Amino acid sequence: MDYSIVVPLFNEEEVIAECHKRLSDTMAGCGGTYELIFVNDGSSDGTMAFARSIAEMDNHVKIVSFSRNFGHQIAITAGMEKAAGKAVVVIDADLQDPPHIIPEMIAKWKEGFEVVYCTRIERKGESVFKRATAKIFYRALNSLADVVIPKDSGDFRLLDRKVVDLLKALPERNRYVRGLVSWAGFRQAAIEYVREERFAGKTKYPLRKMLKLASDALTSFSQKPLRFPVYLGLFLSFAGFALLIVMICLAIFTDYPFAVWACFAALSLLLDGIVFLCLGIIGQYIGRIHDEAKARPLYVIGETVGFGENI
Repeated sequence: MDYSIVVPLFNEEEVIAECHKRLSDTMAGCGGTYELIFVNDGSSDGTMAFARSIAEMDNHVKIVSFSRNFGHQIAITAGMEKAAGKAVVVIDADLQDPPHIIPEMIAKWKEGFEVVYCTRIERKGESVFKRATAKIFYRALNSLADVVIPKDSGDFRLLDRKVVDLLKALPERNRYVRGLVSWAGFRQAAIEYVREERFAGKTKYPLRKMLKLASDALTSFSQKPLRFPVYLGLFLSFAGFALLIVMICLAIFTDYPFAVWACFAALSLLLDGIVFLCLGIIGQYIGRIHDEAKARPLYVIGETVGFGENI
């Protein structure tokens, strides 16, 4: 098998037919053998029925269907674990990432690059808030992360077989795939493109999921937040000592009516808030340790279609 195209699906009944058409047209022009792996991430609409009907008509199509929704990053992981291609392309079904870029990615791969990622130079159809928060996220992550993660790039990328095999061997459960790819290293190349509007349907990454993804990214690839309480504690100790000196001097050398109790109350509230903030940061890391210690499988497969057949 030359190429595997991994497509996570979550309630994408409105786009799956067009997604299949465009991917099939693109891959037919690339030469070589290929497979389209649709990963149904616990969809509650007719996505699985549409995917099954497509697989019946096209023997290039294979399906992995989860028993429930496990999340986008886990769906990508499952697709890579099932992929047989020498090169694996990850692309979302909503067609915001255009399939016609795939031949350029393959050309870069044939030049010897083991990772080819796509960088967005424009994001059509997204709100100002979404664009602004994405920009802040990527830049904040790179300033804190222990590895360099390309800015303005998502999971739309091509991975060589050796990179896929390495990712499959990594045991962690709270996965941030694009960060893991950057951590792995290898020879990487970028392709710039314009991200289109969704072909149909609604975004599957609301603010809540974006915050979860940001938390996974930060706690997976940086220990700097754990150092924050240390620096903050030193600063507050110095500030508290300085404030105490100022209060003593005011009480001795001036007649200024200074409400000592009010100052202490405000300072106590501030310190309590900071303590809980620090405990929250530490709790995020402890929660990740708890997830890893349970060692549960990343996902549960309810059904597969097309695997084991000759293509």
